[in-house]
Amino acid sequence: MPATPTPTPDHHDLRAQLDALTTEAFRPELAGIDRLETVEIARIMNAEDAGVPAAVATQLPRIAAAIDGTAARMADGGRLVYAGAGTAGRLGVLDASECPPTFNTAPGQVRGLIAGGPEAMVTSVEGAEDSRKLAAADLDALAVTARDTVVGISASGRTPYAIGAVEHARRLGALTIGLSCNADSELAAAADHGIEIVVGPELLTGSTRLKAGTAQKLVLNMLSTITMIRLGKTYGNLMVDVRASNDKLRARSRRIVHLATGADDRSIENALTATDGEVKPAILAILAGVDAPTANRLLTDSRGHLRAALEAAGASGAR
Repeated sequence: MPATPTPTPDHHDLRAQLDALTTEAFRPELAGIDRLETVEIARIMNAEDAGVPAAVATQLPRIAAAIDGTAARMADGGRLVYAGAGTAGRLGVLDASECPPTFNTAPGQVRGLIAGGPEAMVTSVEGAEDSRKLAAADLDALAVTARDTVVGISASGRTPYAIGAVEHARRLGALTIGLSCNADSELAAAADHGIEIVVGPELLTGSTRLKAGTAQKLVLNMLSTITMIRLGKTYGNLMVDVRASNDKLRARSRRIVHLATGADDRSIENALTATDGEVKPAILAILAGVDAPTANRLLTDSRGHLRAALEAAGASGAR
């Protein structure tokens, strides 16, 4: 029989690194989970998930500082770029893909990079997550500049692709954020803003698409949503920059205009027709009593902030 290959020192080093990570810890009390009734497993899993928001709450000041920095750069024409591998990369791509229909962001304004490219969304790309050079090349392909913000995402906080993205972006002068789920991570140390959501060991050892994935999704929700609020993409809690690309969103657009103005259906239809379906100028036209071109000019002057445009027009909104 052929001899069993002897693990290289690199394998030993990597195993030692994983052994030291909270997210990879083995939980002997759950060793018999496969013998439990399905409803009991569901209860355990639900109880595990319940602690995630509290872990996020410990990092709110760091999250807020990262958001303020991101919003300032995006207001100056910068972009928000997520970079990660595996589940972390997919979460970044997901969050980025939701921004155009939700906030009418310009093409490329929010981007998600995953190690190995689009193919890695559904299949594993051998060795992609282990390459810092690949991350640098991916950022260079986007022509990242000092106006941009790059967010490295890695549950372990040790993924070379995520760390490489942050390190390269920082060399380019971009603002950098490192999002991980282990304390004292290399990723957080490499970034301008380190955010570490320590959710503890997973239900299934090392399956960081669970609590760690949930924690990362919650933080990414905050990063993109609150940044868009700061950029004037909302009016109160209404998505006034929503892109009406289907029947549901067209109905939502009419409802948002009604909630913001209290106007009747005919007035809403007339305003949306005049503004080519754009919600924000339609609201401004109704509340300020101006035509569509004037509404668009006021919004341009206020850098897209509806509340500021209303104040400039001497109108008072409903929110």
